[in-house]
Amino acid sequence: MASIYDVDPNELIGKASEELKKVEEIKAPEWATFVKTGMHKERPPAKQDWWYARTASVLRAVYKLGPIGVSKLRTKYGGKKSRGFKTEHFYKGSGNIVRKVLQQLEKAGFVKQEAKGVHKGRVATGKGISFLDKIATQIYKVSKPKEVKAEVKEEKKPEVKPKAEEKTETKVEAKVEKKPEVKVEKKEAKHPETKKETIKEKKQ
Repeated sequence: MASIYDVDPNELIGKASEELKKVEEIKAPEWATFVKTGMHKERPPAKQDWWYARTASVLRAVYKLGPIGVSKLRTKYGGKKSRGFKTEHFYKGSGNIVRKVLQQLEKAGFVKQEAKGVHKGRVATGKGISFLDKIATQIYKVSKPKEVKAEVKEEKKPEVKPKAEEKTETKVEAKVEKKPEVKVEKKEAKHPETKKETIKEKKQ
């Protein structure tokens, strides 16, 4: 069974948001249509169903980083604010949105409050972990076989062609190189012998 680490997070959040729409406890509030998600944003989200995408993202963050609280999640969803010619400053995301999302996930049974040593915050329950892992396995089964087939096809083709080309090139080079070498050696060998014979005749 695949986990959230084996799958692209964008695909996981997209499918999880569609499944969360079926859960009764998770509903977008009335003010979600016109509110900004943080001080650093200039406009509200373009998508109308952004609440479910944010809920799925928060659930994945709690699964991965838990125990985690509102303050750390605010920094995760924060960003830099454009201030014109001035330098950009980092601002945290909306705490009200994160808090409401965590409360809804807690009502649905996906998240619970827990303390591990010094750290306190929300942790994913067995229901929340199985919810995300099931979606991850569905994505993994669809995406993995296609990738393997594509890799096999790409590897086989280039291996056969260059070998045939190399053989033909080497044969042609061997034929061309042999002819001039033999002619040059014969000419050079003949000249010194004729010179020696002429010198001996003159001496006699």
